[in-house]
Amino acid sequence: MSFIAEFKKFALRGNVVDLAVGVVIGAAFGKIVTSLVDNIIMPPLGWAIGGIDFSDWKWVLRPGDAAAKIPEVAIQYGVFINVLIQFIIIAFAIFLVVKAINKLTRHEDKPAATPADVVLLQEIRDLLKQKDRAP
Repeated sequence: MSFIAEFKKFALRGNVVDLAVGVVIGAAFGKIVTSLVDNIIMPPLGWAIGGIDFSDWKWVLRPGDAAAKIPEVAIQYGVFINVLIQFIIIAFAIFLVVKAINKLTRHEDKPAATPADVVLLQEIRDLLKQKDRAP
């Protein structure tokens, strides 16, 4: 099999295409959640706790100097809080999707043994017992 044919077979398998679609949809969903958190959830939350914008929270390690063109060095833990909230929302949304899919794809229980099956199994058991007793 040639290299190109092997690659074509790999790239067009169902799992690879499904994964690609999932990544594209996931990226789009991530942008939606980022906008939801940054533009809808965080402003009222910041307002409720005194007008604080989490994305501005930081721990400055070295202040910047615009005249000397020295950039500020800071740990921006407020941005981390925003990303953490985004993660929780995405995880909850995925949980709801998986729960809905599991509800839709109910697993059917195996059918119970019918009386004919039970009788047949009892006969086999009895024959095996008789075989063990025979000299």
